[in-house]
Amino acid sequence: MADILPFHPKRAPEPEPLWREALGRNLRATREEQGDRLVDIAERAGISPQYLSEIERGRKEPSSEMIAAVAGALGVGLADLLVDIAGDVRQRLGTRPAGRPEGPVLMAA
Repeated sequence: MADILPFHPKRAPEPEPLWREALGRNLRATREEQGDRLVDIAERAGISPQYLSEIERGRKEPSSEMIAAVAGALGVGLADLLVDIAGDVRQRLGTRPAGRPEGPVLMAA
């Protein structure tokens, strides 16, 4: 009788995370680290708690003004927020920042 060989179908590559999902994860993690309640941050940002919840769950694509308002309510600078989100996306994709070579580097003088 013939041997049965395992079949390993090619897996489709993981889709890139959506910006709104990475933003939401970061905002929620920041809020929880600070010990703030969703309603408190929403009030300081001038938005409804329901809308902030949808942003944190990656369901809504907020405007830049809305992102700035929530970041301000959290006491986080936009530049720091963007760097954190980029790091999260890179980690999920298993990539390194662009421009950083892998392995040994030979530099000519």
